[in-house]
Amino acid sequence: MPESVNNPAVLLVLHDVAPSTWADYQPFVEAVDAMGNVPMTWLVVPDFHRHNALDDHPAFCQMLDTRVALGDELALHGYFHDDQEPGPTTPRDWFMRRVYTHEGEFYRLTRETALARLRAGIEIFQHRDWPLHGFVAPAWLMSDGTRQALRELPLRYTSDPQHLYRLPDFSPLDAPGLVWSARSAWRRGLSKIVSEQRQLRWRQAPVIRLGLHPVDMRHGYSRNYWLHTLERLLSEGRVPMSKIHWLDQQRGQWGRVA
Repeated sequence: MPESVNNPAVLLVLHDVAPSTWADYQPFVEAVDAMGNVPMTWLVVPDFHRHNALDDHPAFCQMLDTRVALGDELALHGYFHDDQEPGPTTPRDWFMRRVYTHEGEFYRLTRETALARLRAGIEIFQHRDWPLHGFVAPAWLMSDGTRQALRELPLRYTSDPQHLYRLPDFSPLDAPGLVWSARSAWRRGLSKIVSEQRQLRWRQAPVIRLGLHPVDMRHGYSRNYWLHTLERLLSEGRVPMSKIHWLDQQRGQWGRVA
């Protein structure tokens, strides 16, 4: 597919990638591969929920080696993807850590703890010879300490639901994203309505991100939505890219990417 900074893009992003979630994703990935050259960004968790250490799953790591060779991007997605910090002390913290999510691993971390955990993740990527450019916090939640830590590391971007941020200065780039809550039928129904409304509003957006989660893959209704949405966006002329590839395409507009 032709590529230009003038072409609108679509970024397909797989969250919570780990040995235990690969079975959820595999049929979807195979369906995407059948569409042709559609690069993906895989958000890899080094030890998902503290019982999925990558070194214990060589076949899974070899699969990721293959994806890198095909042109996909791997990004660091937390380290454990769970929140085992001391309990909430304010109503806001209780909502964010017990209602919104139980997996905001980097929501309360100090700079020192965040830095140690990020460096451990970076070392795993280096050991596997996986290029690493980006970090995405679980549930997109980051403490001030995490933000401080990211300014000290050789990473090029992080993100939240509607932006990519160039590091180390956290310069924002608009990058609207679709994401579902798929754990129940009524949530899936509401997610489709909201996503369709947002797609109409973002028809002229230079980029749209599709943020998929393993639970989306466990229900035909949500899995088929993502496949059909990707097909439609491609048919409308959007160019599929990884996150780092799209970020590199913005150099002319935003100057040198750190």
